[in-house]
This record gives sequence, C-alpha cells and structure tokens, in this order.
Amino acid sequence: MGTPSSSGWRPRTAPPGGRTATVPGPGQESVWDYPRPPAVVPSDEHVRVVLGATVVADTRRAVRVLETSHPPTYYLPLADVAEGALVPAEGPTTFCEFKGRAVYYDVVGTDDMGRRVVRPRAAWGYPHPAPGYEALADHVALYPDGLTCTVDGERVQPQEGDFYGGWRTSRVVGPFKGGSGTRGW
Repeated sequence: MGTPSSSGWRPRTAPPGGRTATVPGPGQESVWDYPRPPAVVPSDEHVRVVLGATVVADTRRAVRVLETSHPPTYYLPLADVAEGALVPAEGPTTFCEFKGRAVYYDVVGTDDMGRRVVRPRAAWGYPHPAPGYEALADHVALYPDGLTCTVDGERVQPQEGDFYGGWRTSRVVGPFKGGSGTRGW
C-alpha cells in the first residue's frame, strides 16, 4: 500500500520510481485507487465527441474502464454513434491481456466547410471481449487527440503516449502512465 499523505489518504497502489500520488480533492478520483486487472463501470455522465462539425457520438450510457495508473477510457455504445462516423480501419488488430482482441476504426466527419475529415484509427472496440469484459461488446472507445471530447461539458485532455486512450479531466488525478519515464508502469 502507498504512503499516506498529510490528509491521511493512502493510494491503493503507490506509483513506482519514488513518485507520489496526487491526493484527490472533493469529487476527484486517483488513478492509483483503480484496480488491475481493470474494472468496467457504467457511467451516466454526458459524453460527447465531435470531429470538425460532426457530432460523432452523444450519450449518457458510456462505460468507463478504470485501470491502475491510467485515466479512465470511455467506451460509448455503438447505438449512440452517428451513422457513417466509424469506418473499419485497415491495418493490424491489437490484443489486450484483459479485454481481448481489438479492432480499429477511422473516425469520419465534415469540417465547417462541409469537407470530409478523417482521423485514421482513432477508435477501437472489442467485438468479442474476453470473459469479465462483456459490457464492452457493442461499444467503441476513441482517442481524444484530434477530436473534441467532453464529459459533462468539460473538454477532455488526451492521455500522454502514442498508444493510450485515457481521457483526462479535472475529476481524475495522477501521475498518469504514458508520459516520459512511465513505460514500465
């Protein structure tokens, strides 16, 4: 268990390398209290994703995947994604030791001038998730980089790193995996 702070809070898992977990304030969560293997938690937050002038998704039925050291990854129901906004992407699939085989999608929209805009491989899902992660079937997650993603009206910041899809908001404190020196977390 981690080192207690002056407030008495102690993270479930302490960050490695002598780093200190940020103490969560009122209404905040620490990624160091999230479990590994990850948990899947329903959310009624208002989640909205926009590409250019296109509303890609708008939902209050997301699920959050919570994993130690990562900001939450939001998975949105495919039923709440705009028709034509996701196109199966070419290229390799990936495998998560917990969730199973992921497939990728290009995110498609239009800009303010009506021109087509594409974010290649900016979304992924688990059509046949591993046992324990069945709630992710018929859902898709999106990398917030290059998209306008909001949670209850707050603009999301992307998790650092070129592979991670966590959504950073003021609700969550770190430090977060993905930045320089965190590869082995």
